[in-house]
Amino acid sequence: MSKGRDGAGAGGSAAAVLLRYLREQNRPYSAHDAFSNLQREHGLGKAAVVKALEQLAQQGRIREKAYGKQKIYFSDQEQLPAASDAELRGLDAQIAALSGQLQALQQSCRQLEAELRDLSGSMTTSEMAKELRELKRDCESYTEKLQRMKSATNHVTPEEKEKVCSEQKLYCREWRRRKRMATEVLDAILEGYPKSKKQFFEEVGIETDEEHNAVLPATM
Repeated sequence: MSKGRDGAGAGGSAAAVLLRYLREQNRPYSAHDAFSNLQREHGLGKAAVVKALEQLAQQGRIREKAYGKQKIYFSDQEQLPAASDAELRGLDAQIAALSGQLQALQQSCRQLEAELRDLSGSMTTSEMAKELRELKRDCESYTEKLQRMKSATNHVTPEEKEKVCSEQKLYCREWRRRKRMATEVLDAILEGYPKSKKQFFEEVGIETDEEHNAVLPATM
């Protein structure tokens, strides 16, 4: 008998704890969530929690709603005391204050995220030191190469360069002139030639620039 009374007392205690918890939190919980939140403080077993929630729902003291295989339990809103106008105004003020705090925290988070991105994209001190050493080595190599070039005796003078450029222009103009003349003569011959242009070139032994990948250089 003592054991039965203890079991009934434990069941009643679990129901009371759960009813008070659901009313205080005023939000839905599954049996697993309620058990996880209350087991440490009240030492409730999972079976006791499930049973107490089902009993409270059957008694109409809380509401029960099924989502697939899972059930959630929440306080019956009709059994909660109605808030006064003053309480509602107080709640509105709390909501406004918390909303302001939330916006400030979100802005702060965005700023911190931007700083983190900047820092993540920046080089560390060791990386900068390594980069500096490599740049110094490059500078020394370029300086040495420049000195060798300056000390060389085979430099092309500006006058020599100008002479070469002038000769190139002269030869290019002559190349174009002769190619134009040859094209005009060949076109005149081909007007009365019974075979194709390719056959004529093969019979006569004419080789074109294109066959040897010869291209006129751009005018300097």
